[in-house]
Amino acid sequence: MRWTRKVTAALLTIFAMLLAGCSAGDSSDTAGSGPVHITFWSALRGSQEVVDEFNRTHTKIKVDFEQVPSGDQGGWAKLSNAARAGNAPDVATIEYPQLPGYAIDGVPRDITKLLPDSVRRKILPQAMDLTTFDGRTYAVPVDIEPMVFLYRKDLFTKNDIPVPKTWAEFESSARKLKEADPRSRIASLFTTGGTLHMAGYSWQAGARWYDTSGETWHVSMDDAPTRKVTAYWQRLLDDDLVRVEPSSSQQWRAHLRSGETAGWLAGAWAAGSMMSSTPSGKGKWAIAPFPQWDLKKPTLGTQGGSTFMVTKDSNRPKEAMEFISWMVTSPAALRAKLSSGVSSAYPSVPELVSVARKEMDTSYYSGQDIFGLFHREAKLIDPRWKWGPRMVSTTSSGDDGLARAGAGSGTILDALREAQRRTLPDLKSLGLSVTTH
Repeated sequence: MRWTRKVTAALLTIFAMLLAGCSAGDSSDTAGSGPVHITFWSALRGSQEVVDEFNRTHTKIKVDFEQVPSGDQGGWAKLSNAARAGNAPDVATIEYPQLPGYAIDGVPRDITKLLPDSVRRKILPQAMDLTTFDGRTYAVPVDIEPMVFLYRKDLFTKNDIPVPKTWAEFESSARKLKEADPRSRIASLFTTGGTLHMAGYSWQAGARWYDTSGETWHVSMDDAPTRKVTAYWQRLLDDDLVRVEPSSSQQWRAHLRSGETAGWLAGAWAAGSMMSSTPSGKGKWAIAPFPQWDLKKPTLGTQGGSTFMVTKDSNRPKEAMEFISWMVTSPAALRAKLSSGVSSAYPSVPELVSVARKEMDTSYYSGQDIFGLFHREAKLIDPRWKWGPRMVSTTSSGDDGLARAGAGSGTILDALREAQRRTLPDLKSLGLSVTTH
């Protein structure tokens, strides 16, 4: 990704000031002062257990941890406010869609030279691509979530419905399910969080909502691949083949438990969420690869996933990077995380899949090797996708439009076009050169 000269120059100025002002603090010399303490903020479950394990096994660095709420009104807002005040933590968690905006705002450091090559080589390249802009890396991926299809195998078997391998088969299976049980639907069209789902669907189809060339941001949330995706979902919606409801809502969970919603299209993390929230589904659910547009050219998008950044305010970036490197690559760190509860998040370091597989009881899915499935699917993630600089406002606008479309006012494509229209002023206010096409 290329940034405009104006933004790049601004970032370089920030980093130069930081390096000049914090050169003494960047030293790893701890002689006579005991262990170095660094601060860590995260909303990820299991973070306390990870920190406890690090502090137990490391003597020169100690981590002071603060659990923060998730989302824009919680941890993200807290991090932004702290960065503006110049007292952000040494290490913080941020999700992929939010990272470009934080990078433009100067919250994370450029860690291109700080990240050890030995760590970089272990991480799935598609994950690194999502944290690297114009050749500069701003965060280290901890997990990446290829999209998969969770489905009620008992209902599919009972009604002789094939598990869909393509989107054409998905629509056919949706019709058969509704015919077999008029109350049941194959999946949901989400009215909250739906924009990020549409992003994942469009990503798979080859869409490029954001692209940069010639030092200009090109924004196109209604390109040809996206129009194909929205037309497909609009047909499912118009023919009443999917349920319309907010994601993670009580009504949605109730429909999953009752079997009235027989499938869930989501990132790999959803497998663990299903186990925790719907224990009565044990033995009934299975996981299949995401439906493809063309089985001869399989590709995927993602939904979910987080990264670790070293902030611009850190006076101990080397120690912060040592802690991050351990969290991302160490089997002990992953085991500590998993000790806090069920998690099916796919690690950004593929060699840790064996650890995740060993730690997880998959009897819920009748012993299915779900991490083996995730491992194969992760390789299909299209590396060309980039997130935009203001995805919080973009997704909020898109979700508003999807709620209207779900109620019969406007279309899914209208929702994405409106999200683009509302996003453009935010991008221009950053001093970015922006075009649409």
